[in-house]
Amino acid sequence: MEEIKGIVEDIIYKNEDNGYTIAKLDVSKDTITVVGYIPYISEGNNLKLTGEWVNHPQFGTQFKISTCEEIRPNTLIGIEKYLSSGLILGIGPVTAKKIVNKFGEDTLKVLDESINRLKEIEGIGEKKIEVIKESYQKQREVQNIMIFLQSYGVSANQCMKIYKRFGGASIEKVKNNPYILTEEISGIGFITADKIAKNLGIEIDSPFRIHSGIKYAINEFCAEGNTYMPYEKLLEEACKLLTLKSEQVEEGIISCAAESKIILEVVDGERAVFNLPYYYCELGITKNLLSLALIKYDDMDIDIDYEIKAFEKENKVTFAPSQKEAIRGAIEWGVEVITGGPGTGKTTIIKAIVHIFEKSAMKVVMGAPTGRAAKRMSESTGREAKTIHRLLEMGVSQEELSVFSKDEDSPLDCEVIIIDEASMIDVLLMNNLLKAIKPGTRIVIVGDVDQLPSVGPGNVLKDIINSRCAPVVSLKEIFRQSKDSLITLNAHKINQGTMPILNGKDKDFFFINEENPSMMMNTLLDLVDRRLPKYNESWNKLKDIQVLSPMKKGALGVTNLNIRLQEMLNPYKENKPEKEYRNTIFRVGDKVMQIKNNYSLKWTRIAGTGDNEGVGVFNGDIGVIEYIDEDKGIISVIFDEERRVNYETMYLDELELAYAITIHKSQGSEFPVVIIPAFMGSPFLMNRNLLYTAITRARSFVVIVGSIKALKFMVENNRSYERYSSLQWRIAQVINSGIVSNS
Repeated sequence: MEEIKGIVEDIIYKNEDNGYTIAKLDVSKDTITVVGYIPYISEGNNLKLTGEWVNHPQFGTQFKISTCEEIRPNTLIGIEKYLSSGLILGIGPVTAKKIVNKFGEDTLKVLDESINRLKEIEGIGEKKIEVIKESYQKQREVQNIMIFLQSYGVSANQCMKIYKRFGGASIEKVKNNPYILTEEISGIGFITADKIAKNLGIEIDSPFRIHSGIKYAINEFCAEGNTYMPYEKLLEEACKLLTLKSEQVEEGIISCAAESKIILEVVDGERAVFNLPYYYCELGITKNLLSLALIKYDDMDIDIDYEIKAFEKENKVTFAPSQKEAIRGAIEWGVEVITGGPGTGKTTIIKAIVHIFEKSAMKVVMGAPTGRAAKRMSESTGREAKTIHRLLEMGVSQEELSVFSKDEDSPLDCEVIIIDEASMIDVLLMNNLLKAIKPGTRIVIVGDVDQLPSVGPGNVLKDIINSRCAPVVSLKEIFRQSKDSLITLNAHKINQGTMPILNGKDKDFFFINEENPSMMMNTLLDLVDRRLPKYNESWNKLKDIQVLSPMKKGALGVTNLNIRLQEMLNPYKENKPEKEYRNTIFRVGDKVMQIKNNYSLKWTRIAGTGDNEGVGVFNGDIGVIEYIDEDKGIISVIFDEERRVNYETMYLDELELAYAITIHKSQGSEFPVVIIPAFMGSPFLMNRNLLYTAITRARSFVVIVGSIKALKFMVENNRSYERYSSLQWRIAQVINSGIVSNS
């Protein structure tokens, strides 16, 4: 880290919202370009900066700022220049000269300690003093906050997030309890907060620290998909994290529970610890789902057998008995779950159900967890489908949290709701959805229970099915038109623990045997760049071919694959803008993915139908970088060829390259061509469930590159990371209590 001092000569660009700045700095008679977060900058400022030199391909050598501190002027000329810079509203060059002539070297002291003395200057009245006071105090406030936080190792980017959240109370909040940052500020974890606390002299056994460590341990555990943490596991992890004795941590857990920061409960005979949101989500799902499933629905005057036959004739299909059962159940029951693998006709069944209900003048709405899944649903049925977030009319609160207009007080206006790709729905989204469904509305939940569970917490589809709270129809028979596809056939074989058929002539499923990781990489790159586009000229290397890897790290993990694929598909060019953020280079034309739900990011629609603008970009959304505006510190991404989102630098930690993505992140997506590297890894990761999910993401073509040993291991390995979820148990508890009956 290098330190430089200089005077701001020119401000090329400044983002007023987050303080991101590009400026020219006069350093010892030399002019340099500095980039970073300086919210209080103005021409004439004397700054002390720490950071590092970077070489931008388009703009040359720049100094990238890590911390910034203003050196206040100590000469009359410097003070006058500082005041006349425009940084303080109400003071221009003329007024600045008058103030300095009046107060001389005490000018800044007067502004700091007795600003009302400005009345002594002709032309400055009460109103003008108020304007000057407010502007000056705000500017000093931001500077003081930045200096205080940066001294404890908080980056300028994080400083701005803290200031945006807490405003003028930032220093007081952090001094009082630095651990609040782990809960309130994205990107600041327990380790950073703990370092600040240590520097502030907060004791190792402080209740603030212990409570924060406990909540952090639970949050980290739930980030892996769990809705609660076993008590003994929490005790073990928190003791390691806090380096405290178990008695102290146990006391902290009980104290947290007494203060309603966490919930302690016995789940299926095991002591469990919940964070509040997931606990109340599971309670809400249980209550609302059972209310819908167990109330009496009005009988419908429909000849179901006749309608099924009419649909078969009109659409030239023949339903299997289980498929007819699924259609019949949707009409006869209030809640129904339909589950089945690829090629089992789920889409055709949805189409038939919608057709029959609409023929009876009933209003049907359709939804799915992701934009891609909703788009596929629309294309396959010929009717509008929306994301669940759009159905619920999602907005953003002042605290930048998601809020939904549709809820129990303003429910969805429909008589039937059909939800597809339900394996992707986590407890948070399912709870909000069920809250917005009024009593008497029929709900059909469709999904593949053998897919990986949701990226978010919970195991919703599986728990609902296993709880037996509603009729479940499992589709086993493959539709005639899908039987010729080895993708479909092999997916079912793998799901049953049987080795897939490899390399059938003129088929859509291929295996390339390669044991050496380096050769596997070369083969994979050649497939993307040359062999597959040559095999089918209609396939676009960027849009149509997707590499899915089981893991992020390692030679064939997503991180390394993206570096190699970017070099090949979108290499550096002198005239192509790019931006380096942490260890990633983002370049115009790059394929990228949002890696966490962000409910406050705004988008504008550039194609397709629906709202022209809105908020919310979600975990797993894939897009392409349209342009990079270095002057404004913005990367613009087009998602699904429909929506444009402008990313400021502070949000770039939510974006990753997506030439290769993890299989888990591919859920709900569908790609024309999928390439899967197969290699040996953790038994909990390299399993049948993961391989099955990867293969079912392909619409037209699958290529597996790797060792036959690894492939065989994954097919035979039915072990998976079991999630800790209490939803199934909770629903069963209510049913078995005798309060309700599921007969």
